[in-house]
Amino acid sequence: MLEIINLLNSYEQAIERSIEVLNKGGLIVFPTDTVYGLASKYDENEAIQRIYQVKGRDQTKALAVLIGNTKQVELIAAKIPKSASKLMEKFWPGALTIVVKKRMDLKSPLSIDNSIGIRIPDDEFVRELSNYIGPLATTSANLSGYPNTKNIFEVIDQIGDFVDLVIDGGECSGGIPSTVVDSREEEIKILRVGAISEEDILRNQVG
Repeated sequence: MLEIINLLNSYEQAIERSIEVLNKGGLIVFPTDTVYGLASKYDENEAIQRIYQVKGRDQTKALAVLIGNTKQVELIAAKIPKSASKLMEKFWPGALTIVVKKRMDLKSPLSIDNSIGIRIPDDEFVRELSNYIGPLATTSANLSGYPNTKNIFEVIDQIGDFVDLVIDGGECSGGIPSTVVDSREEEIKILRVGAISEEDILRNQVG
C-alpha cells in the first residue's frame, strides 16, 4: 500500500521515512522547486532500474542527480570546467541542471555515456534529505511522454501504484522543469530551456 506523508504537518517524519525507504532500495516521490521528482539513491543500481521501469523511460535517456551541497559534486563529477563553476555559483540552489563529465568509477545506470547532470534544488527538504543520505538519482515523477506532475494527485494518477513513498508538499510553485546546460567543456551548450532563460545563462558567461 502506498505511503503518503504530508510535508507541512510532518517534516521530520518525512525526512526519517524517506531515509529508511531509500536505504532499503526503495523509490520515493517528493516536491522540488520545479516539479515533483521520482528518486532513489544514486548508487543503488536496482532502484535506478526501477525508476526506468516505472516511468517507461528509454535507458538511453540519462537520469539527473540532485545534491544537497557543492561538496557532493566530487562524488559524481570527474572534472568541473570554469564555466560550470560559474554557473553553479550563480544559479545554485536553483532550477539549473549542469551536465558534466561523470567519474569513471561511478558504475551505475544513471547514463550510458561519460556525462551526468547535477543540480542543487532551491528546496529545503530535498537538500536536507541529500545531506543526510547522499546524492539522489532523480527524474520527473511522471510517465514518459505525459505531463509533469505538480501535485500528488497527478503523481498518484500516473505512477502511484509503483512507488513506495510519496511526500505531499502541496502544489509545486515552479511547475517548469529546470534548464539544462552541457558544461563538459569550457564552451557551454544549452540543451533545454526551462525555468532559467537562455539570456540569463549566456549573460553569466560573459567576463
